[in-house]
Amino acid sequence: MAIPIGIYSATHQYSAADYTFTVIGFVGLAIPNFLFAIILMWIFYSYFGLSVGGLFSPEYVAASWSIGKFMNMLKHLPIPIVVIGTAGTAGLIRVMRGCLLDELRKQYVITARAKGVTERTLLFKYPVRAAINPIISTIGWTLPKIVSGMAITALVLGLPTTGPLLLEALMTQDMYLAGSTVMFLTFLTVIGTFISDILLVWIDPRIRFCEKKVSKI
Repeated sequence: MAIPIGIYSATHQYSAADYTFTVIGFVGLAIPNFLFAIILMWIFYSYFGLSVGGLFSPEYVAASWSIGKFMNMLKHLPIPIVVIGTAGTAGLIRVMRGCLLDELRKQYVITARAKGVTERTLLFKYPVRAAINPIISTIGWTLPKIVSGMAITALVLGLPTTGPLLLEALMTQDMYLAGSTVMFLTFLTVIGTFISDILLVWIDPRIRFCEKKVSKI
């Protein structure tokens, strides 16, 4: 979500939509995720009579897997997805917008426009590919955050992720479980960073050229 919104905000700078996304972005940065989760749980329970905490309704928690339990899980997934998935969206929107605005002001963009390159081709072929690099280089770090579910948010929503598991292990001084969990999250961070590096090489050929140049030196 952050990439297309950031592109639109940069290409429509100072428009009503840009101001709207900016306000939403700053509000998203200011509100903690666990507070956002509490607000959504209160809205759904007060106005719709739905308890959205956890992954299952009470009658399905201890039940064996079935189509009914799977459908019940799907009904409980939207709130965790929205809360955890939008955790870094607001910040990424600001990064994408700022980087793209810097690229759009550079000389090669002005030259391409003067040569008659269409705006759509110019935008996605050059500035967006350069502006997206900071996001791609750090997007792999979100992998352990998704798995851990952000401990406090997972506790509020009652999610069985590694965040509450690690917190419980630390409180009971179970160092074996805590160490194993940290090692698992570290392994996911390494995997995420590796995926980011592969995506960077694929998106920006200049990185491969720099690697070849460094290896020669």
